[in-house]
Amino acid sequence: MNIFKTMILMALLTGVMVAVGGAVGGEGGAAIMLIISVGMNFFSYWFSDTMVLKSYNAREISAGDAPQLYNLVENLAKKAELPMPRVYVIESEIPNAFATGRNPSHSAVAVTTGIMRALDYNELSGVLAHELSHVKHRDILISTIAASMAGVISLFAQIAQWGAIFGTRSSDDDRGGAIGFIVTAVVAPFAAMLIQMAVSRSREYDADKSGGEICGNPLYLASALEKIEFYARNYAPMPQAGTATAHMFIVNPLENSKKFLTGLFSTHPATEDRIAKLREQASLMRLN
Repeated sequence: MNIFKTMILMALLTGVMVAVGGAVGGEGGAAIMLIISVGMNFFSYWFSDTMVLKSYNAREISAGDAPQLYNLVENLAKKAELPMPRVYVIESEIPNAFATGRNPSHSAVAVTTGIMRALDYNELSGVLAHELSHVKHRDILISTIAASMAGVISLFAQIAQWGAIFGTRSSDDDRGGAIGFIVTAVVAPFAAMLIQMAVSRSREYDADKSGGEICGNPLYLASALEKIEFYARNYAPMPQAGTATAHMFIVNPLENSKKFLTGLFSTHPATEDRIAKLREQASLMRLN
C-alpha cells in the first residue's frame, strides 16, 4: 500500500511541478518542469534521505560515540525484527526525532541532542520505537520523498515570486500571467502541503500503537509526547525546521507558530489525542 501511495505522491507532485512550469513559462516551461520532475523522482528515491539529513546537519554516530543511544536503537530494532538503522544526532536544544530512508535495509533514525537530555531512558525508548515502526511499515520512503519534492516546489514558487517582483515576466499580453504567478506563489505550495498531510496523520496513530508494542509500554511514548509537545509549543522552533520536512518529526517542530489554518491542516494529529489513544492502549494491555 505504501509503495502505491509513493507512486501516487510522485505523480501528484510531478503534476504540481508541471503546472508551476506552465504558469511561469507556458508550454516550454511545463516541458522543462516535466523533465526536471522525472529526474527528481529518480533522485528522490535514491538520495532524499541524504538530502534531509544534510539539511539538518545531522551527524552519524557509532556505538563508541553515544553507547546508550546506539545500544537502545539496536535492542529496539531487534525487537521489531529490523536491520540496524544508521543513527544520527542533530545539534538542537529542542527535543524531537525522525526516521528516514527508502526501505528498512537503508534506513536512519535521527534524534536531537535536546531529546537525549529532556527524556528519560524509557521515554526515549518510546520515541525510538515509534520511529522504528515507521521504518517497519515503510512509511519513511513516502515521507522523505514528500519532504524533498515539496521543498523543491516551494523553492520554485519563491523564485517565481521574486521574478514577479523584479519584472522578469515578459509582458501583460502573455495570457494568464498574473493568474499564473498567483498559482505558482500560493496554490502550488498549498497543494504540496495538502499532499504531505494526506500521507501523514493516520500513519502517526499507527506508528504510536506499534511503537508502544515494540518498547513494551505505550505510556513511555505518551509521557515523551507530553514533554516534546511542551517544548514545541513554548520554545522557538529548530532553526533548520521548515514546512517541507515538519511532517517527518514525531511532533511538528513548528507547533508554536500554529494559527487556525495551520492547525486545521496540520501534518500531525493533535498530541492530546495521540496520548489518549496510547493510554487506552496501555489500559487494554493492563500496564497502567
